[in-house]
Amino acid sequence: MPLRLAILPILAIAATSLTPSLLQAEPHPVPNFKPTAQESIVPVDAEVELVWNEGEFTEGPAPMGDGSILFSDIGNRIFRYDPQSGETTVFRDPSGRSNGLMFDPHGRLVAAEGANTGGGRRISITDLDGKVRTLADSFEGKRFNSPNDLAITTDGDVYFSDPRYVGDEPRELDFEAVFLVKANGIVKVATREVEKPNGILVSPDRKTVYVADNNSKLPGAHQLLSFRIASDGTLTSKRVLFDFGAERRGIDGMTLDERGNIYATAGRGDEAGIYVFNPEGIQLAFIPTPGGPTNCVFGIGDEKRTLYITAAGPANDAGEPRFGLYRVNLKIPGYHLYPRVMP
Repeated sequence: MPLRLAILPILAIAATSLTPSLLQAEPHPVPNFKPTAQESIVPVDAEVELVWNEGEFTEGPAPMGDGSILFSDIGNRIFRYDPQSGETTVFRDPSGRSNGLMFDPHGRLVAAEGANTGGGRRISITDLDGKVRTLADSFEGKRFNSPNDLAITTDGDVYFSDPRYVGDEPRELDFEAVFLVKANGIVKVATREVEKPNGILVSPDRKTVYVADNNSKLPGAHQLLSFRIASDGTLTSKRVLFDFGAERRGIDGMTLDERGNIYATAGRGDEAGIYVFNPEGIQLAFIPTPGGPTNCVFGIGDEKRTLYITAAGPANDAGEPRFGLYRVNLKIPGYHLYPRVMP
């Protein structure tokens, strides 16, 4: 039986279907988050279902053209989940400690490879023939800190966040920033107006970039930011759309629905879940998760309203905490650069 977490109108968990370690009487968003459109986003009978639970630290889900979901396990592998068979298999090993994954407009897999032992510290691209190559690994001759997450425009430009959370490799850059890799390979700083950038999105109209500023050191920024895209691709006009507060876990990864709403993974304990905002930062809905979520993405085709979530979950038989892949059916289809979701 898959683990299921019911999302009731009062946002309480249905305790009958959960293991004792996951019982949380009344999960709720952070105090200053007030959902205004819960039932227009989340069906009353929605359930968060665990589909796989053997990861070390799962991240970066991305749908393939066949409907499968790729996701990173930062233990150094990329997995592929097949919704048709229910099977999860290894897609790439090693992965360069990939984190964020996304397909570009041509159907090529682009990956943010992080630091730590075995980490590529680069943005890699997998060509259609399966060959993996480096798109960018440095700025002005200095290696990136630890590429974390990425977003791609319709022109094939890649925005990516470059913080350093873990890894003992010597740092060559003395700052953390959002970078832009042009389709021709030129790398530039998009913005340094961040403390520790994490999740990142490009709006469907290619006018706005959303960035999760998530500083693990206290006090530090835990904010959802928006920037306007200037004519040269750099980011300007910084706005704080939501502030989680210095004492709380801010946003990790994010995704968009077809209306441009932002689905952000954040929080821990009874605040762990998906926080949904409209493009102006208005608080729409909250979807609780059993453990701290790390990233999310919508499926495609018959699953275009299914949100896949990477998150902490129940321990294995040895009592070790594991990360997994979850899913929940929602009301609005997701937005994808590739493959395009047809009406």
